[in-house]
Amino acid sequence: MVAGLFLKGLLLSRLRAVPEGAKAPVRLALARALSIPLTLLVLATGLLALAHWTPAGAQLQARLNTNTVLAVTAIGSGVLLVDTLVRALLQFYADRVELIRTAGGLLQGLVRGLLIVLGLLMLLDTLGISITPLIASIGIGSLAVALALQPTLESFFAGVQIVTDRPVRVGDFIKLESGEEGFVDKIGWRSTWIRLLPNNMVIVPNKQLIGSRILNYYYPTKEVAVLVQVGVHYGSDLEKVERVTIEVAEEIQRRVEGAVRGHKPFIRFHTFNSSSIDFSVILRAEEFTVNYLMKHEFIKALQKRYAQEGITIPFPITAINLDQENVAAAIASRPPGA
Repeated sequence: MVAGLFLKGLLLSRLRAVPEGAKAPVRLALARALSIPLTLLVLATGLLALAHWTPAGAQLQARLNTNTVLAVTAIGSGVLLVDTLVRALLQFYADRVELIRTAGGLLQGLVRGLLIVLGLLMLLDTLGISITPLIASIGIGSLAVALALQPTLESFFAGVQIVTDRPVRVGDFIKLESGEEGFVDKIGWRSTWIRLLPNNMVIVPNKQLIGSRILNYYYPTKEVAVLVQVGVHYGSDLEKVERVTIEVAEEIQRRVEGAVRGHKPFIRFHTFNSSSIDFSVILRAEEFTVNYLMKHEFIKALQKRYAQEGITIPFPITAINLDQENVAAAIASRPPGA
Protein backbone atom coordinates (compact mmCIF):
# COMPACT_ATOMS: atom_id res chain seq x y z
CA MET A 1 0.00 0.00 0.00
CA VAL A 2 2.85 2.37 0.91
CA ALA A 3 4.63 1.49 -2.32
CA GLY A 4 1.45 2.14 -4.29
CA LEU A 5 0.97 5.57 -2.72
CA PHE A 6 4.64 6.37 -3.43
CA LEU A 7 4.26 5.38 -7.09
CA LYS A 8 1.07 7.46 -7.30
CA GLY A 9 2.89 10.51 -5.93
CA LEU A 10 5.79 9.97 -8.34
CA LEU A 11 3.44 9.71 -11.33
CA LEU A 12 1.49 12.83 -10.39
CA SER A 13 4.67 14.83 -9.77
CA ARG A 14 5.93 13.87 -13.24
CA LEU A 15 2.65 14.98 -14.79
CA ARG A 16 2.70 18.32 -12.98
CA ALA A 17 6.38 19.04 -13.72
CA VAL A 18 5.86 19.99 -17.37
CA PRO A 19 7.04 23.07 -19.27
CA GLU A 20 4.53 25.58 -20.55
CA GLY A 21 3.09 24.47 -23.85
CA ALA A 22 0.05 23.24 -25.70
CA LYS A 23 -0.05 19.95 -23.75
CA ALA A 24 0.56 21.46 -20.31
CA PRO A 25 -3.15 22.16 -19.52
CA VAL A 26 -4.15 18.60 -20.44
CA ARG A 27 -1.41 17.04 -18.32
CA LEU A 28 -2.17 19.27 -15.34
CA ALA A 29 -5.88 18.46 -15.61
CA LEU A 30 -5.04 14.76 -15.88
CA ALA A 31 -2.85 14.96 -12.76
CA ARG A 32 -5.68 16.61 -10.82
CA ALA A 33 -8.20 14.05 -12.06
CA LEU A 34 -6.00 11.04 -11.24
CA SER A 35 -5.29 11.99 -7.64
CA ILE A 36 -8.41 10.63 -5.88
CA PRO A 37 -9.12 7.64 -8.20
CA LEU A 38 -5.55 6.35 -7.86
CA THR A 39 -5.76 6.71 -4.09
CA LEU A 40 -8.97 4.66 -4.03
CA LEU A 41 -7.46 1.92 -6.20
CA VAL A 42 -4.29 1.74 -4.11
CA LEU A 43 -6.25 1.55 -0.86
CA ALA A 44 -8.64 -1.10 -2.22
CA THR A 45 -5.76 -3.21 -3.53
CA GLY A 46 -3.84 -2.84 -0.27
CA LEU A 47 -6.82 -3.83 1.88
CA LEU A 48 -7.51 -6.89 -0.27
CA ALA A 49 -3.87 -7.92 -0.06
CA LEU A 50 -3.95 -7.46 3.71
CA ALA A 51 -7.09 -9.58 3.92
CA HIS A 52 -5.40 -12.31 1.88
CA TRP A 53 -2.34 -12.50 4.14
CA THR A 54 -3.95 -12.27 7.60
CA PRO A 55 -6.08 -14.91 9.40
CA ALA A 56 -8.88 -12.46 10.14
CA GLY A 57 -8.76 -11.26 6.58
CA ALA A 58 -9.16 -14.78 5.26
CA GLN A 59 -12.62 -15.01 6.83
CA LEU A 60 -13.57 -11.65 5.30
CA GLN A 61 -12.21 -12.71 1.95
CA ALA A 62 -14.33 -15.83 2.05
CA ARG A 63 -17.44 -13.68 2.25
CA LEU A 64 -16.36 -11.17 -0.38
CA ASN A 65 -15.64 -11.63 -4.04
CA THR A 66 -12.24 -10.04 -4.60
CA ASN A 67 -12.87 -9.44 -8.30
CA THR A 68 -16.19 -7.76 -7.54
CA VAL A 69 -14.62 -5.39 -5.01
CA LEU A 70 -11.88 -4.43 -7.45
CA ALA A 71 -14.39 -3.99 -10.28
CA VAL A 72 -16.68 -1.77 -8.21
CA THR A 73 -13.71 0.32 -7.08
CA ALA A 74 -12.45 0.58 -10.66
CA ILE A 75 -15.87 1.68 -11.96
CA GLY A 76 -16.26 4.32 -9.26
CA SER A 77 -12.71 5.54 -9.81
CA GLY A 78 -13.22 5.67 -13.57
CA VAL A 79 -16.41 7.72 -13.27
CA LEU A 80 -14.73 10.09 -10.82
CA LEU A 81 -11.65 10.35 -13.06
CA VAL A 82 -13.58 11.29 -16.21
CA ASP A 83 -15.86 13.71 -14.35
CA THR A 84 -12.95 15.53 -12.69
CA LEU A 85 -10.95 15.61 -15.94
CA VAL A 86 -13.85 17.04 -17.96
CA ARG A 87 -14.58 19.65 -15.29
CA ALA A 88 -10.92 20.73 -15.12
CA LEU A 89 -10.59 20.99 -18.90
CA LEU A 90 -13.83 22.97 -19.22
CA GLN A 91 -12.68 25.41 -16.54
CA PHE A 92 -9.29 25.86 -18.22
CA TYR A 93 -10.58 26.40 -21.76
CA ALA A 94 -13.54 28.56 -20.67
CA ASP A 95 -11.32 31.67 -20.87
CA ARG A 96 -10.03 30.70 -24.31
CA VAL A 97 -13.04 29.31 -26.19
CA GLU A 98 -16.24 31.36 -26.19
CA LEU A 99 -18.51 28.36 -26.85
CA ILE A 100 -17.09 26.49 -23.82
CA ARG A 101 -17.43 29.62 -21.68
CA THR A 102 -21.10 29.88 -22.64
CA ALA A 103 -22.02 26.18 -22.61
CA GLY A 104 -19.60 24.95 -19.93
CA GLY A 105 -22.25 24.42 -17.24
CA LEU A 106 -24.59 22.67 -19.67
CA LEU A 107 -21.83 20.40 -21.02
CA GLN A 108 -20.65 19.51 -17.53
CA GLY A 109 -24.19 18.55 -16.51
CA LEU A 110 -24.65 16.38 -19.61
CA VAL A 111 -21.33 14.59 -19.11
CA ARG A 112 -22.00 14.01 -15.41
CA GLY A 113 -25.49 12.62 -16.09
CA LEU A 114 -24.17 10.30 -18.80
CA LEU A 115 -21.34 9.08 -16.55
CA ILE A 116 -23.74 8.33 -13.69
CA VAL A 117 -26.05 6.30 -15.96
CA LEU A 118 -23.17 4.34 -17.52
CA GLY A 119 -21.54 3.78 -14.13
CA LEU A 120 -24.78 2.41 -12.64
CA LEU A 121 -25.33 0.08 -15.59
CA MET A 122 -21.76 -1.23 -15.36
CA LEU A 123 -22.08 -1.61 -11.59
CA LEU A 124 -25.31 -3.62 -11.89
CA ASP A 125 -23.75 -5.83 -14.53
CA THR A 126 -20.69 -6.40 -12.33
CA LEU A 127 -22.88 -7.39 -9.39
CA GLY A 128 -24.59 -9.98 -11.56
CA ILE A 129 -27.87 -8.09 -11.90
CA SER A 130 -29.29 -8.42 -15.40
CA ILE A 131 -29.65 -5.03 -17.03
CA THR A 132 -31.60 -6.26 -20.07
CA PRO A 133 -35.03 -5.93 -18.39
CA LEU A 134 -33.95 -2.54 -17.07
CA ILE A 135 -33.03 -1.32 -20.53
CA ALA A 136 -36.29 -2.68 -21.93
CA SER A 137 -38.30 -0.89 -19.26
CA ILE A 138 -36.59 2.42 -19.96
CA GLY A 139 -38.73 2.93 -23.04
CA ILE A 140 -41.93 2.34 -21.06
CA GLY A 141 -40.88 4.41 -18.08
CA SER A 142 -39.44 7.27 -20.12
CA LEU A 143 -42.92 8.66 -20.80
CA ALA A 144 -43.76 8.78 -17.09
CA VAL A 145 -40.38 10.32 -16.31
CA ALA A 146 -40.83 12.91 -19.05
CA LEU A 147 -44.23 13.93 -17.68
CA ALA A 148 -42.91 14.13 -14.12
CA LEU A 149 -39.88 16.17 -15.17
CA GLN A 150 -41.64 18.33 -17.75
CA PRO A 151 -40.69 21.72 -16.21
CA THR A 152 -37.08 20.61 -15.79
CA LEU A 153 -36.90 19.25 -19.34
CA GLU A 154 -38.39 22.47 -20.71
CA SER A 155 -35.69 24.48 -18.95
CA PHE A 156 -33.02 22.04 -20.16
CA PHE A 157 -34.00 22.37 -23.83
CA ALA A 158 -34.35 26.13 -23.35
CA GLY A 159 -30.75 26.08 -22.10
CA VAL A 160 -29.74 24.22 -25.27
CA GLN A 161 -31.48 26.96 -27.28
CA ILE A 162 -29.59 29.66 -25.37
CA VAL A 163 -26.27 27.95 -26.08
CA THR A 164 -26.97 27.37 -29.79
CA ASP A 165 -28.85 30.58 -30.63
CA ARG A 166 -26.62 32.65 -28.30
CA PRO A 167 -28.89 35.60 -27.47
CA VAL A 168 -26.73 35.92 -24.35
CA ARG A 169 -23.28 34.61 -23.50
CA VAL A 170 -21.39 34.20 -20.26
CA GLY A 171 -19.87 37.60 -19.43
CA ASP A 172 -22.50 39.65 -21.28
CA PHE A 173 -24.15 42.57 -19.50
CA ILE A 174 -27.91 42.31 -20.01
CA LYS A 175 -31.17 43.89 -18.89
CA LEU A 176 -34.08 41.59 -18.09
CA GLU A 177 -37.70 42.27 -18.90
CA SER A 178 -38.22 42.91 -15.17
CA GLY A 179 -35.71 45.80 -15.33
CA GLU A 180 -32.84 44.06 -13.49
CA GLU A 181 -29.38 44.51 -15.01
CA GLY A 182 -26.29 42.38 -14.52
CA PHE A 183 -23.58 40.14 -15.94
CA VAL A 184 -24.38 36.61 -17.12
CA ASP A 185 -22.37 34.52 -14.66
CA LYS A 186 -23.36 30.98 -15.66
CA ILE A 187 -25.69 29.18 -18.07
CA GLY A 188 -26.66 25.88 -16.47
CA TRP A 189 -28.82 23.00 -17.62
CA ARG A 190 -31.83 24.34 -15.70
CA SER A 191 -31.25 28.05 -15.06
CA THR A 192 -29.12 31.07 -15.92
CA TRP A 193 -27.31 32.97 -13.16
CA ILE A 194 -27.08 36.76 -13.48
CA ARG A 195 -24.83 38.79 -11.18
CA LEU A 196 -26.29 42.25 -10.48
CA LEU A 197 -24.10 45.32 -9.93
CA PRO A 198 -24.65 45.20 -6.10
CA ASN A 199 -23.10 41.69 -6.34
CA ASN A 200 -26.42 39.91 -5.78
CA MET A 201 -27.36 36.94 -7.92
CA VAL A 202 -30.61 36.56 -9.87
CA ILE A 203 -31.36 32.99 -10.95
CA VAL A 204 -33.73 32.82 -13.93
CA PRO A 205 -35.13 29.51 -15.28
CA ASN A 206 -33.97 29.00 -18.85
CA LYS A 207 -37.56 28.55 -20.02
CA GLN A 208 -38.49 31.99 -18.65
CA LEU A 209 -35.34 33.63 -20.02
CA ILE A 210 -35.75 32.30 -23.56
CA GLY A 211 -39.38 33.45 -23.64
CA SER A 212 -38.77 37.04 -22.50
CA ARG A 213 -37.34 40.19 -24.05
CA ILE A 214 -33.67 40.77 -23.19
CA LEU A 215 -31.53 43.83 -23.82
CA ASN A 216 -27.93 42.72 -24.40
CA TYR A 217 -25.55 45.65 -23.94
CA TYR A 218 -22.61 43.59 -25.26
CA TYR A 219 -24.16 42.67 -28.60
CA PRO A 220 -23.08 43.21 -31.33
CA THR A 221 -20.16 45.03 -29.61
CA LYS A 222 -19.37 46.17 -26.08
CA GLU A 223 -18.99 49.82 -27.06
CA VAL A 224 -22.03 51.96 -26.22
CA ALA A 225 -23.07 55.56 -26.69
CA VAL A 226 -23.37 57.58 -23.47
CA LEU A 227 -26.15 60.18 -23.64
CA VAL A 228 -26.30 63.05 -21.15
CA GLN A 229 -29.28 65.43 -21.19
CA VAL A 230 -28.48 69.12 -20.56
CA GLY A 231 -30.53 72.33 -20.61
CA VAL A 232 -29.35 75.97 -20.87
CA HIS A 233 -31.08 79.33 -20.42
CA TYR A 234 -32.96 80.85 -23.37
CA GLY A 235 -30.61 83.83 -23.31
CA SER A 236 -27.54 81.65 -23.91
CA ASP A 237 -25.37 81.88 -27.05
CA LEU A 238 -25.95 78.40 -28.48
CA GLU A 239 -22.77 78.48 -30.61
CA LYS A 240 -20.74 79.14 -27.47
CA VAL A 241 -22.69 76.48 -25.56
CA GLU A 242 -21.90 73.91 -28.25
CA ARG A 243 -18.19 74.81 -28.37
CA VAL A 244 -17.70 74.76 -24.57
CA THR A 245 -19.70 71.56 -24.09
CA ILE A 246 -17.73 69.69 -26.77
CA GLU A 247 -14.43 70.83 -25.22
CA VAL A 248 -15.50 69.41 -21.86
CA ALA A 249 -16.74 66.19 -23.49
CA GLU A 250 -13.45 65.73 -25.37
CA GLU A 251 -11.55 66.12 -22.09
CA ILE A 252 -13.71 63.39 -20.52
CA GLN A 253 -13.09 61.08 -23.50
CA ARG A 254 -9.34 61.50 -23.01
CA ARG A 255 -9.23 61.39 -19.21
CA VAL A 256 -11.73 58.81 -17.98
CA GLU A 257 -10.56 55.20 -17.95
CA GLY A 258 -12.86 53.07 -20.10
CA ALA A 259 -13.86 55.91 -22.45
CA VAL A 260 -13.30 55.23 -26.15
CA ARG A 261 -10.12 57.04 -27.16
CA GLY A 262 -10.39 58.95 -30.40
CA HIS A 263 -14.19 59.27 -30.32
CA LYS A 264 -15.36 62.77 -31.24
CA PRO A 265 -18.24 63.70 -28.92
CA PHE A 266 -21.02 65.88 -30.30
CA ILE A 267 -24.25 67.53 -29.15
CA ARG A 268 -27.73 67.81 -30.64
CA PHE A 269 -30.27 70.46 -29.61
CA HIS A 270 -33.75 68.98 -29.62
CA THR A 271 -36.33 70.72 -27.37
CA PHE A 272 -37.64 74.19 -26.47
CA ASN A 273 -38.61 73.34 -22.91
CA SER A 274 -40.61 75.43 -20.45
CA SER A 275 -37.52 77.01 -18.90
CA SER A 276 -34.57 75.85 -21.02
CA ILE A 277 -33.30 74.83 -24.43
CA ASP A 278 -32.47 71.14 -24.08
CA PHE A 279 -29.86 69.09 -25.91
CA SER A 280 -28.13 65.71 -25.73
CA VAL A 281 -24.39 65.19 -25.39
CA ILE A 282 -23.18 61.95 -26.99
CA LEU A 283 -19.99 60.39 -25.61
CA ARG A 284 -18.80 56.80 -26.07
CA ALA A 285 -17.70 54.13 -23.56
CA GLU A 286 -15.88 50.83 -24.07
CA GLU A 287 -18.66 49.01 -22.19
CA PHE A 288 -21.97 49.82 -20.56
CA THR A 289 -20.84 49.93 -16.93
CA VAL A 290 -18.32 52.70 -17.71
CA ASN A 291 -21.17 55.07 -18.59
CA TYR A 292 -21.87 55.71 -14.89
CA LEU A 293 -18.36 57.05 -14.28
CA MET A 294 -18.36 59.05 -17.52
CA LYS A 295 -21.65 60.77 -16.67
CA HIS A 296 -20.38 61.47 -13.14
CA GLU A 297 -17.16 63.12 -14.33
CA PHE A 298 -18.82 64.94 -17.23
CA ILE A 299 -21.55 66.56 -15.11
CA LYS A 300 -18.99 67.79 -12.56
CA ALA A 301 -16.67 69.20 -15.22
CA LEU A 302 -19.50 70.77 -17.25
CA GLN A 303 -21.06 72.55 -14.27
CA LYS A 304 -17.67 74.00 -13.32
CA ARG A 305 -16.90 75.14 -16.89
CA TYR A 306 -20.35 76.66 -17.39
CA ALA A 307 -19.87 78.70 -14.21
CA GLN A 308 -16.55 80.01 -15.59
CA GLU A 309 -18.06 80.85 -18.99
CA GLY A 310 -21.20 82.48 -17.60
CA ILE A 311 -23.55 79.89 -19.10
CA THR A 312 -26.67 79.42 -16.98
CA ILE A 313 -28.38 76.11 -16.30
CA PRO A 314 -31.89 77.32 -15.33
CA PHE A 315 -34.11 76.06 -12.56
CA PRO A 316 -37.50 74.72 -13.64
CA ILE A 317 -39.95 77.66 -13.86
CA THR A 318 -43.74 77.63 -14.16
CA ALA A 319 -45.35 80.88 -15.39
CA ILE A 320 -48.85 81.73 -14.09
CA ASN A 321 -51.16 84.13 -15.97
CA LEU A 322 -53.03 85.85 -13.09
CA ASP A 323 -55.69 87.47 -15.32
CA GLN A 324 -56.54 84.11 -16.87
CA GLU A 325 -56.64 82.46 -13.44
CA ASN A 326 -59.02 85.16 -12.07
CA VAL A 327 -61.43 84.74 -15.00
CA ALA A 328 -61.41 80.96 -14.55
CA ALA A 329 -62.10 81.34 -10.82
CA ALA A 330 -65.02 83.73 -11.46
CA ILE A 331 -66.61 81.35 -13.95
CA ALA A 332 -66.23 78.45 -11.54
CA SER A 333 -67.89 80.44 -8.71
CA ARG A 334 -71.08 81.28 -10.67
CA PRO A 335 -74.22 79.54 -9.43
CA PRO A 336 -75.78 77.02 -11.82
CA GLY A 337 -78.06 78.62 -14.41
CA ALA A 338 -76.68 82.11 -13.82
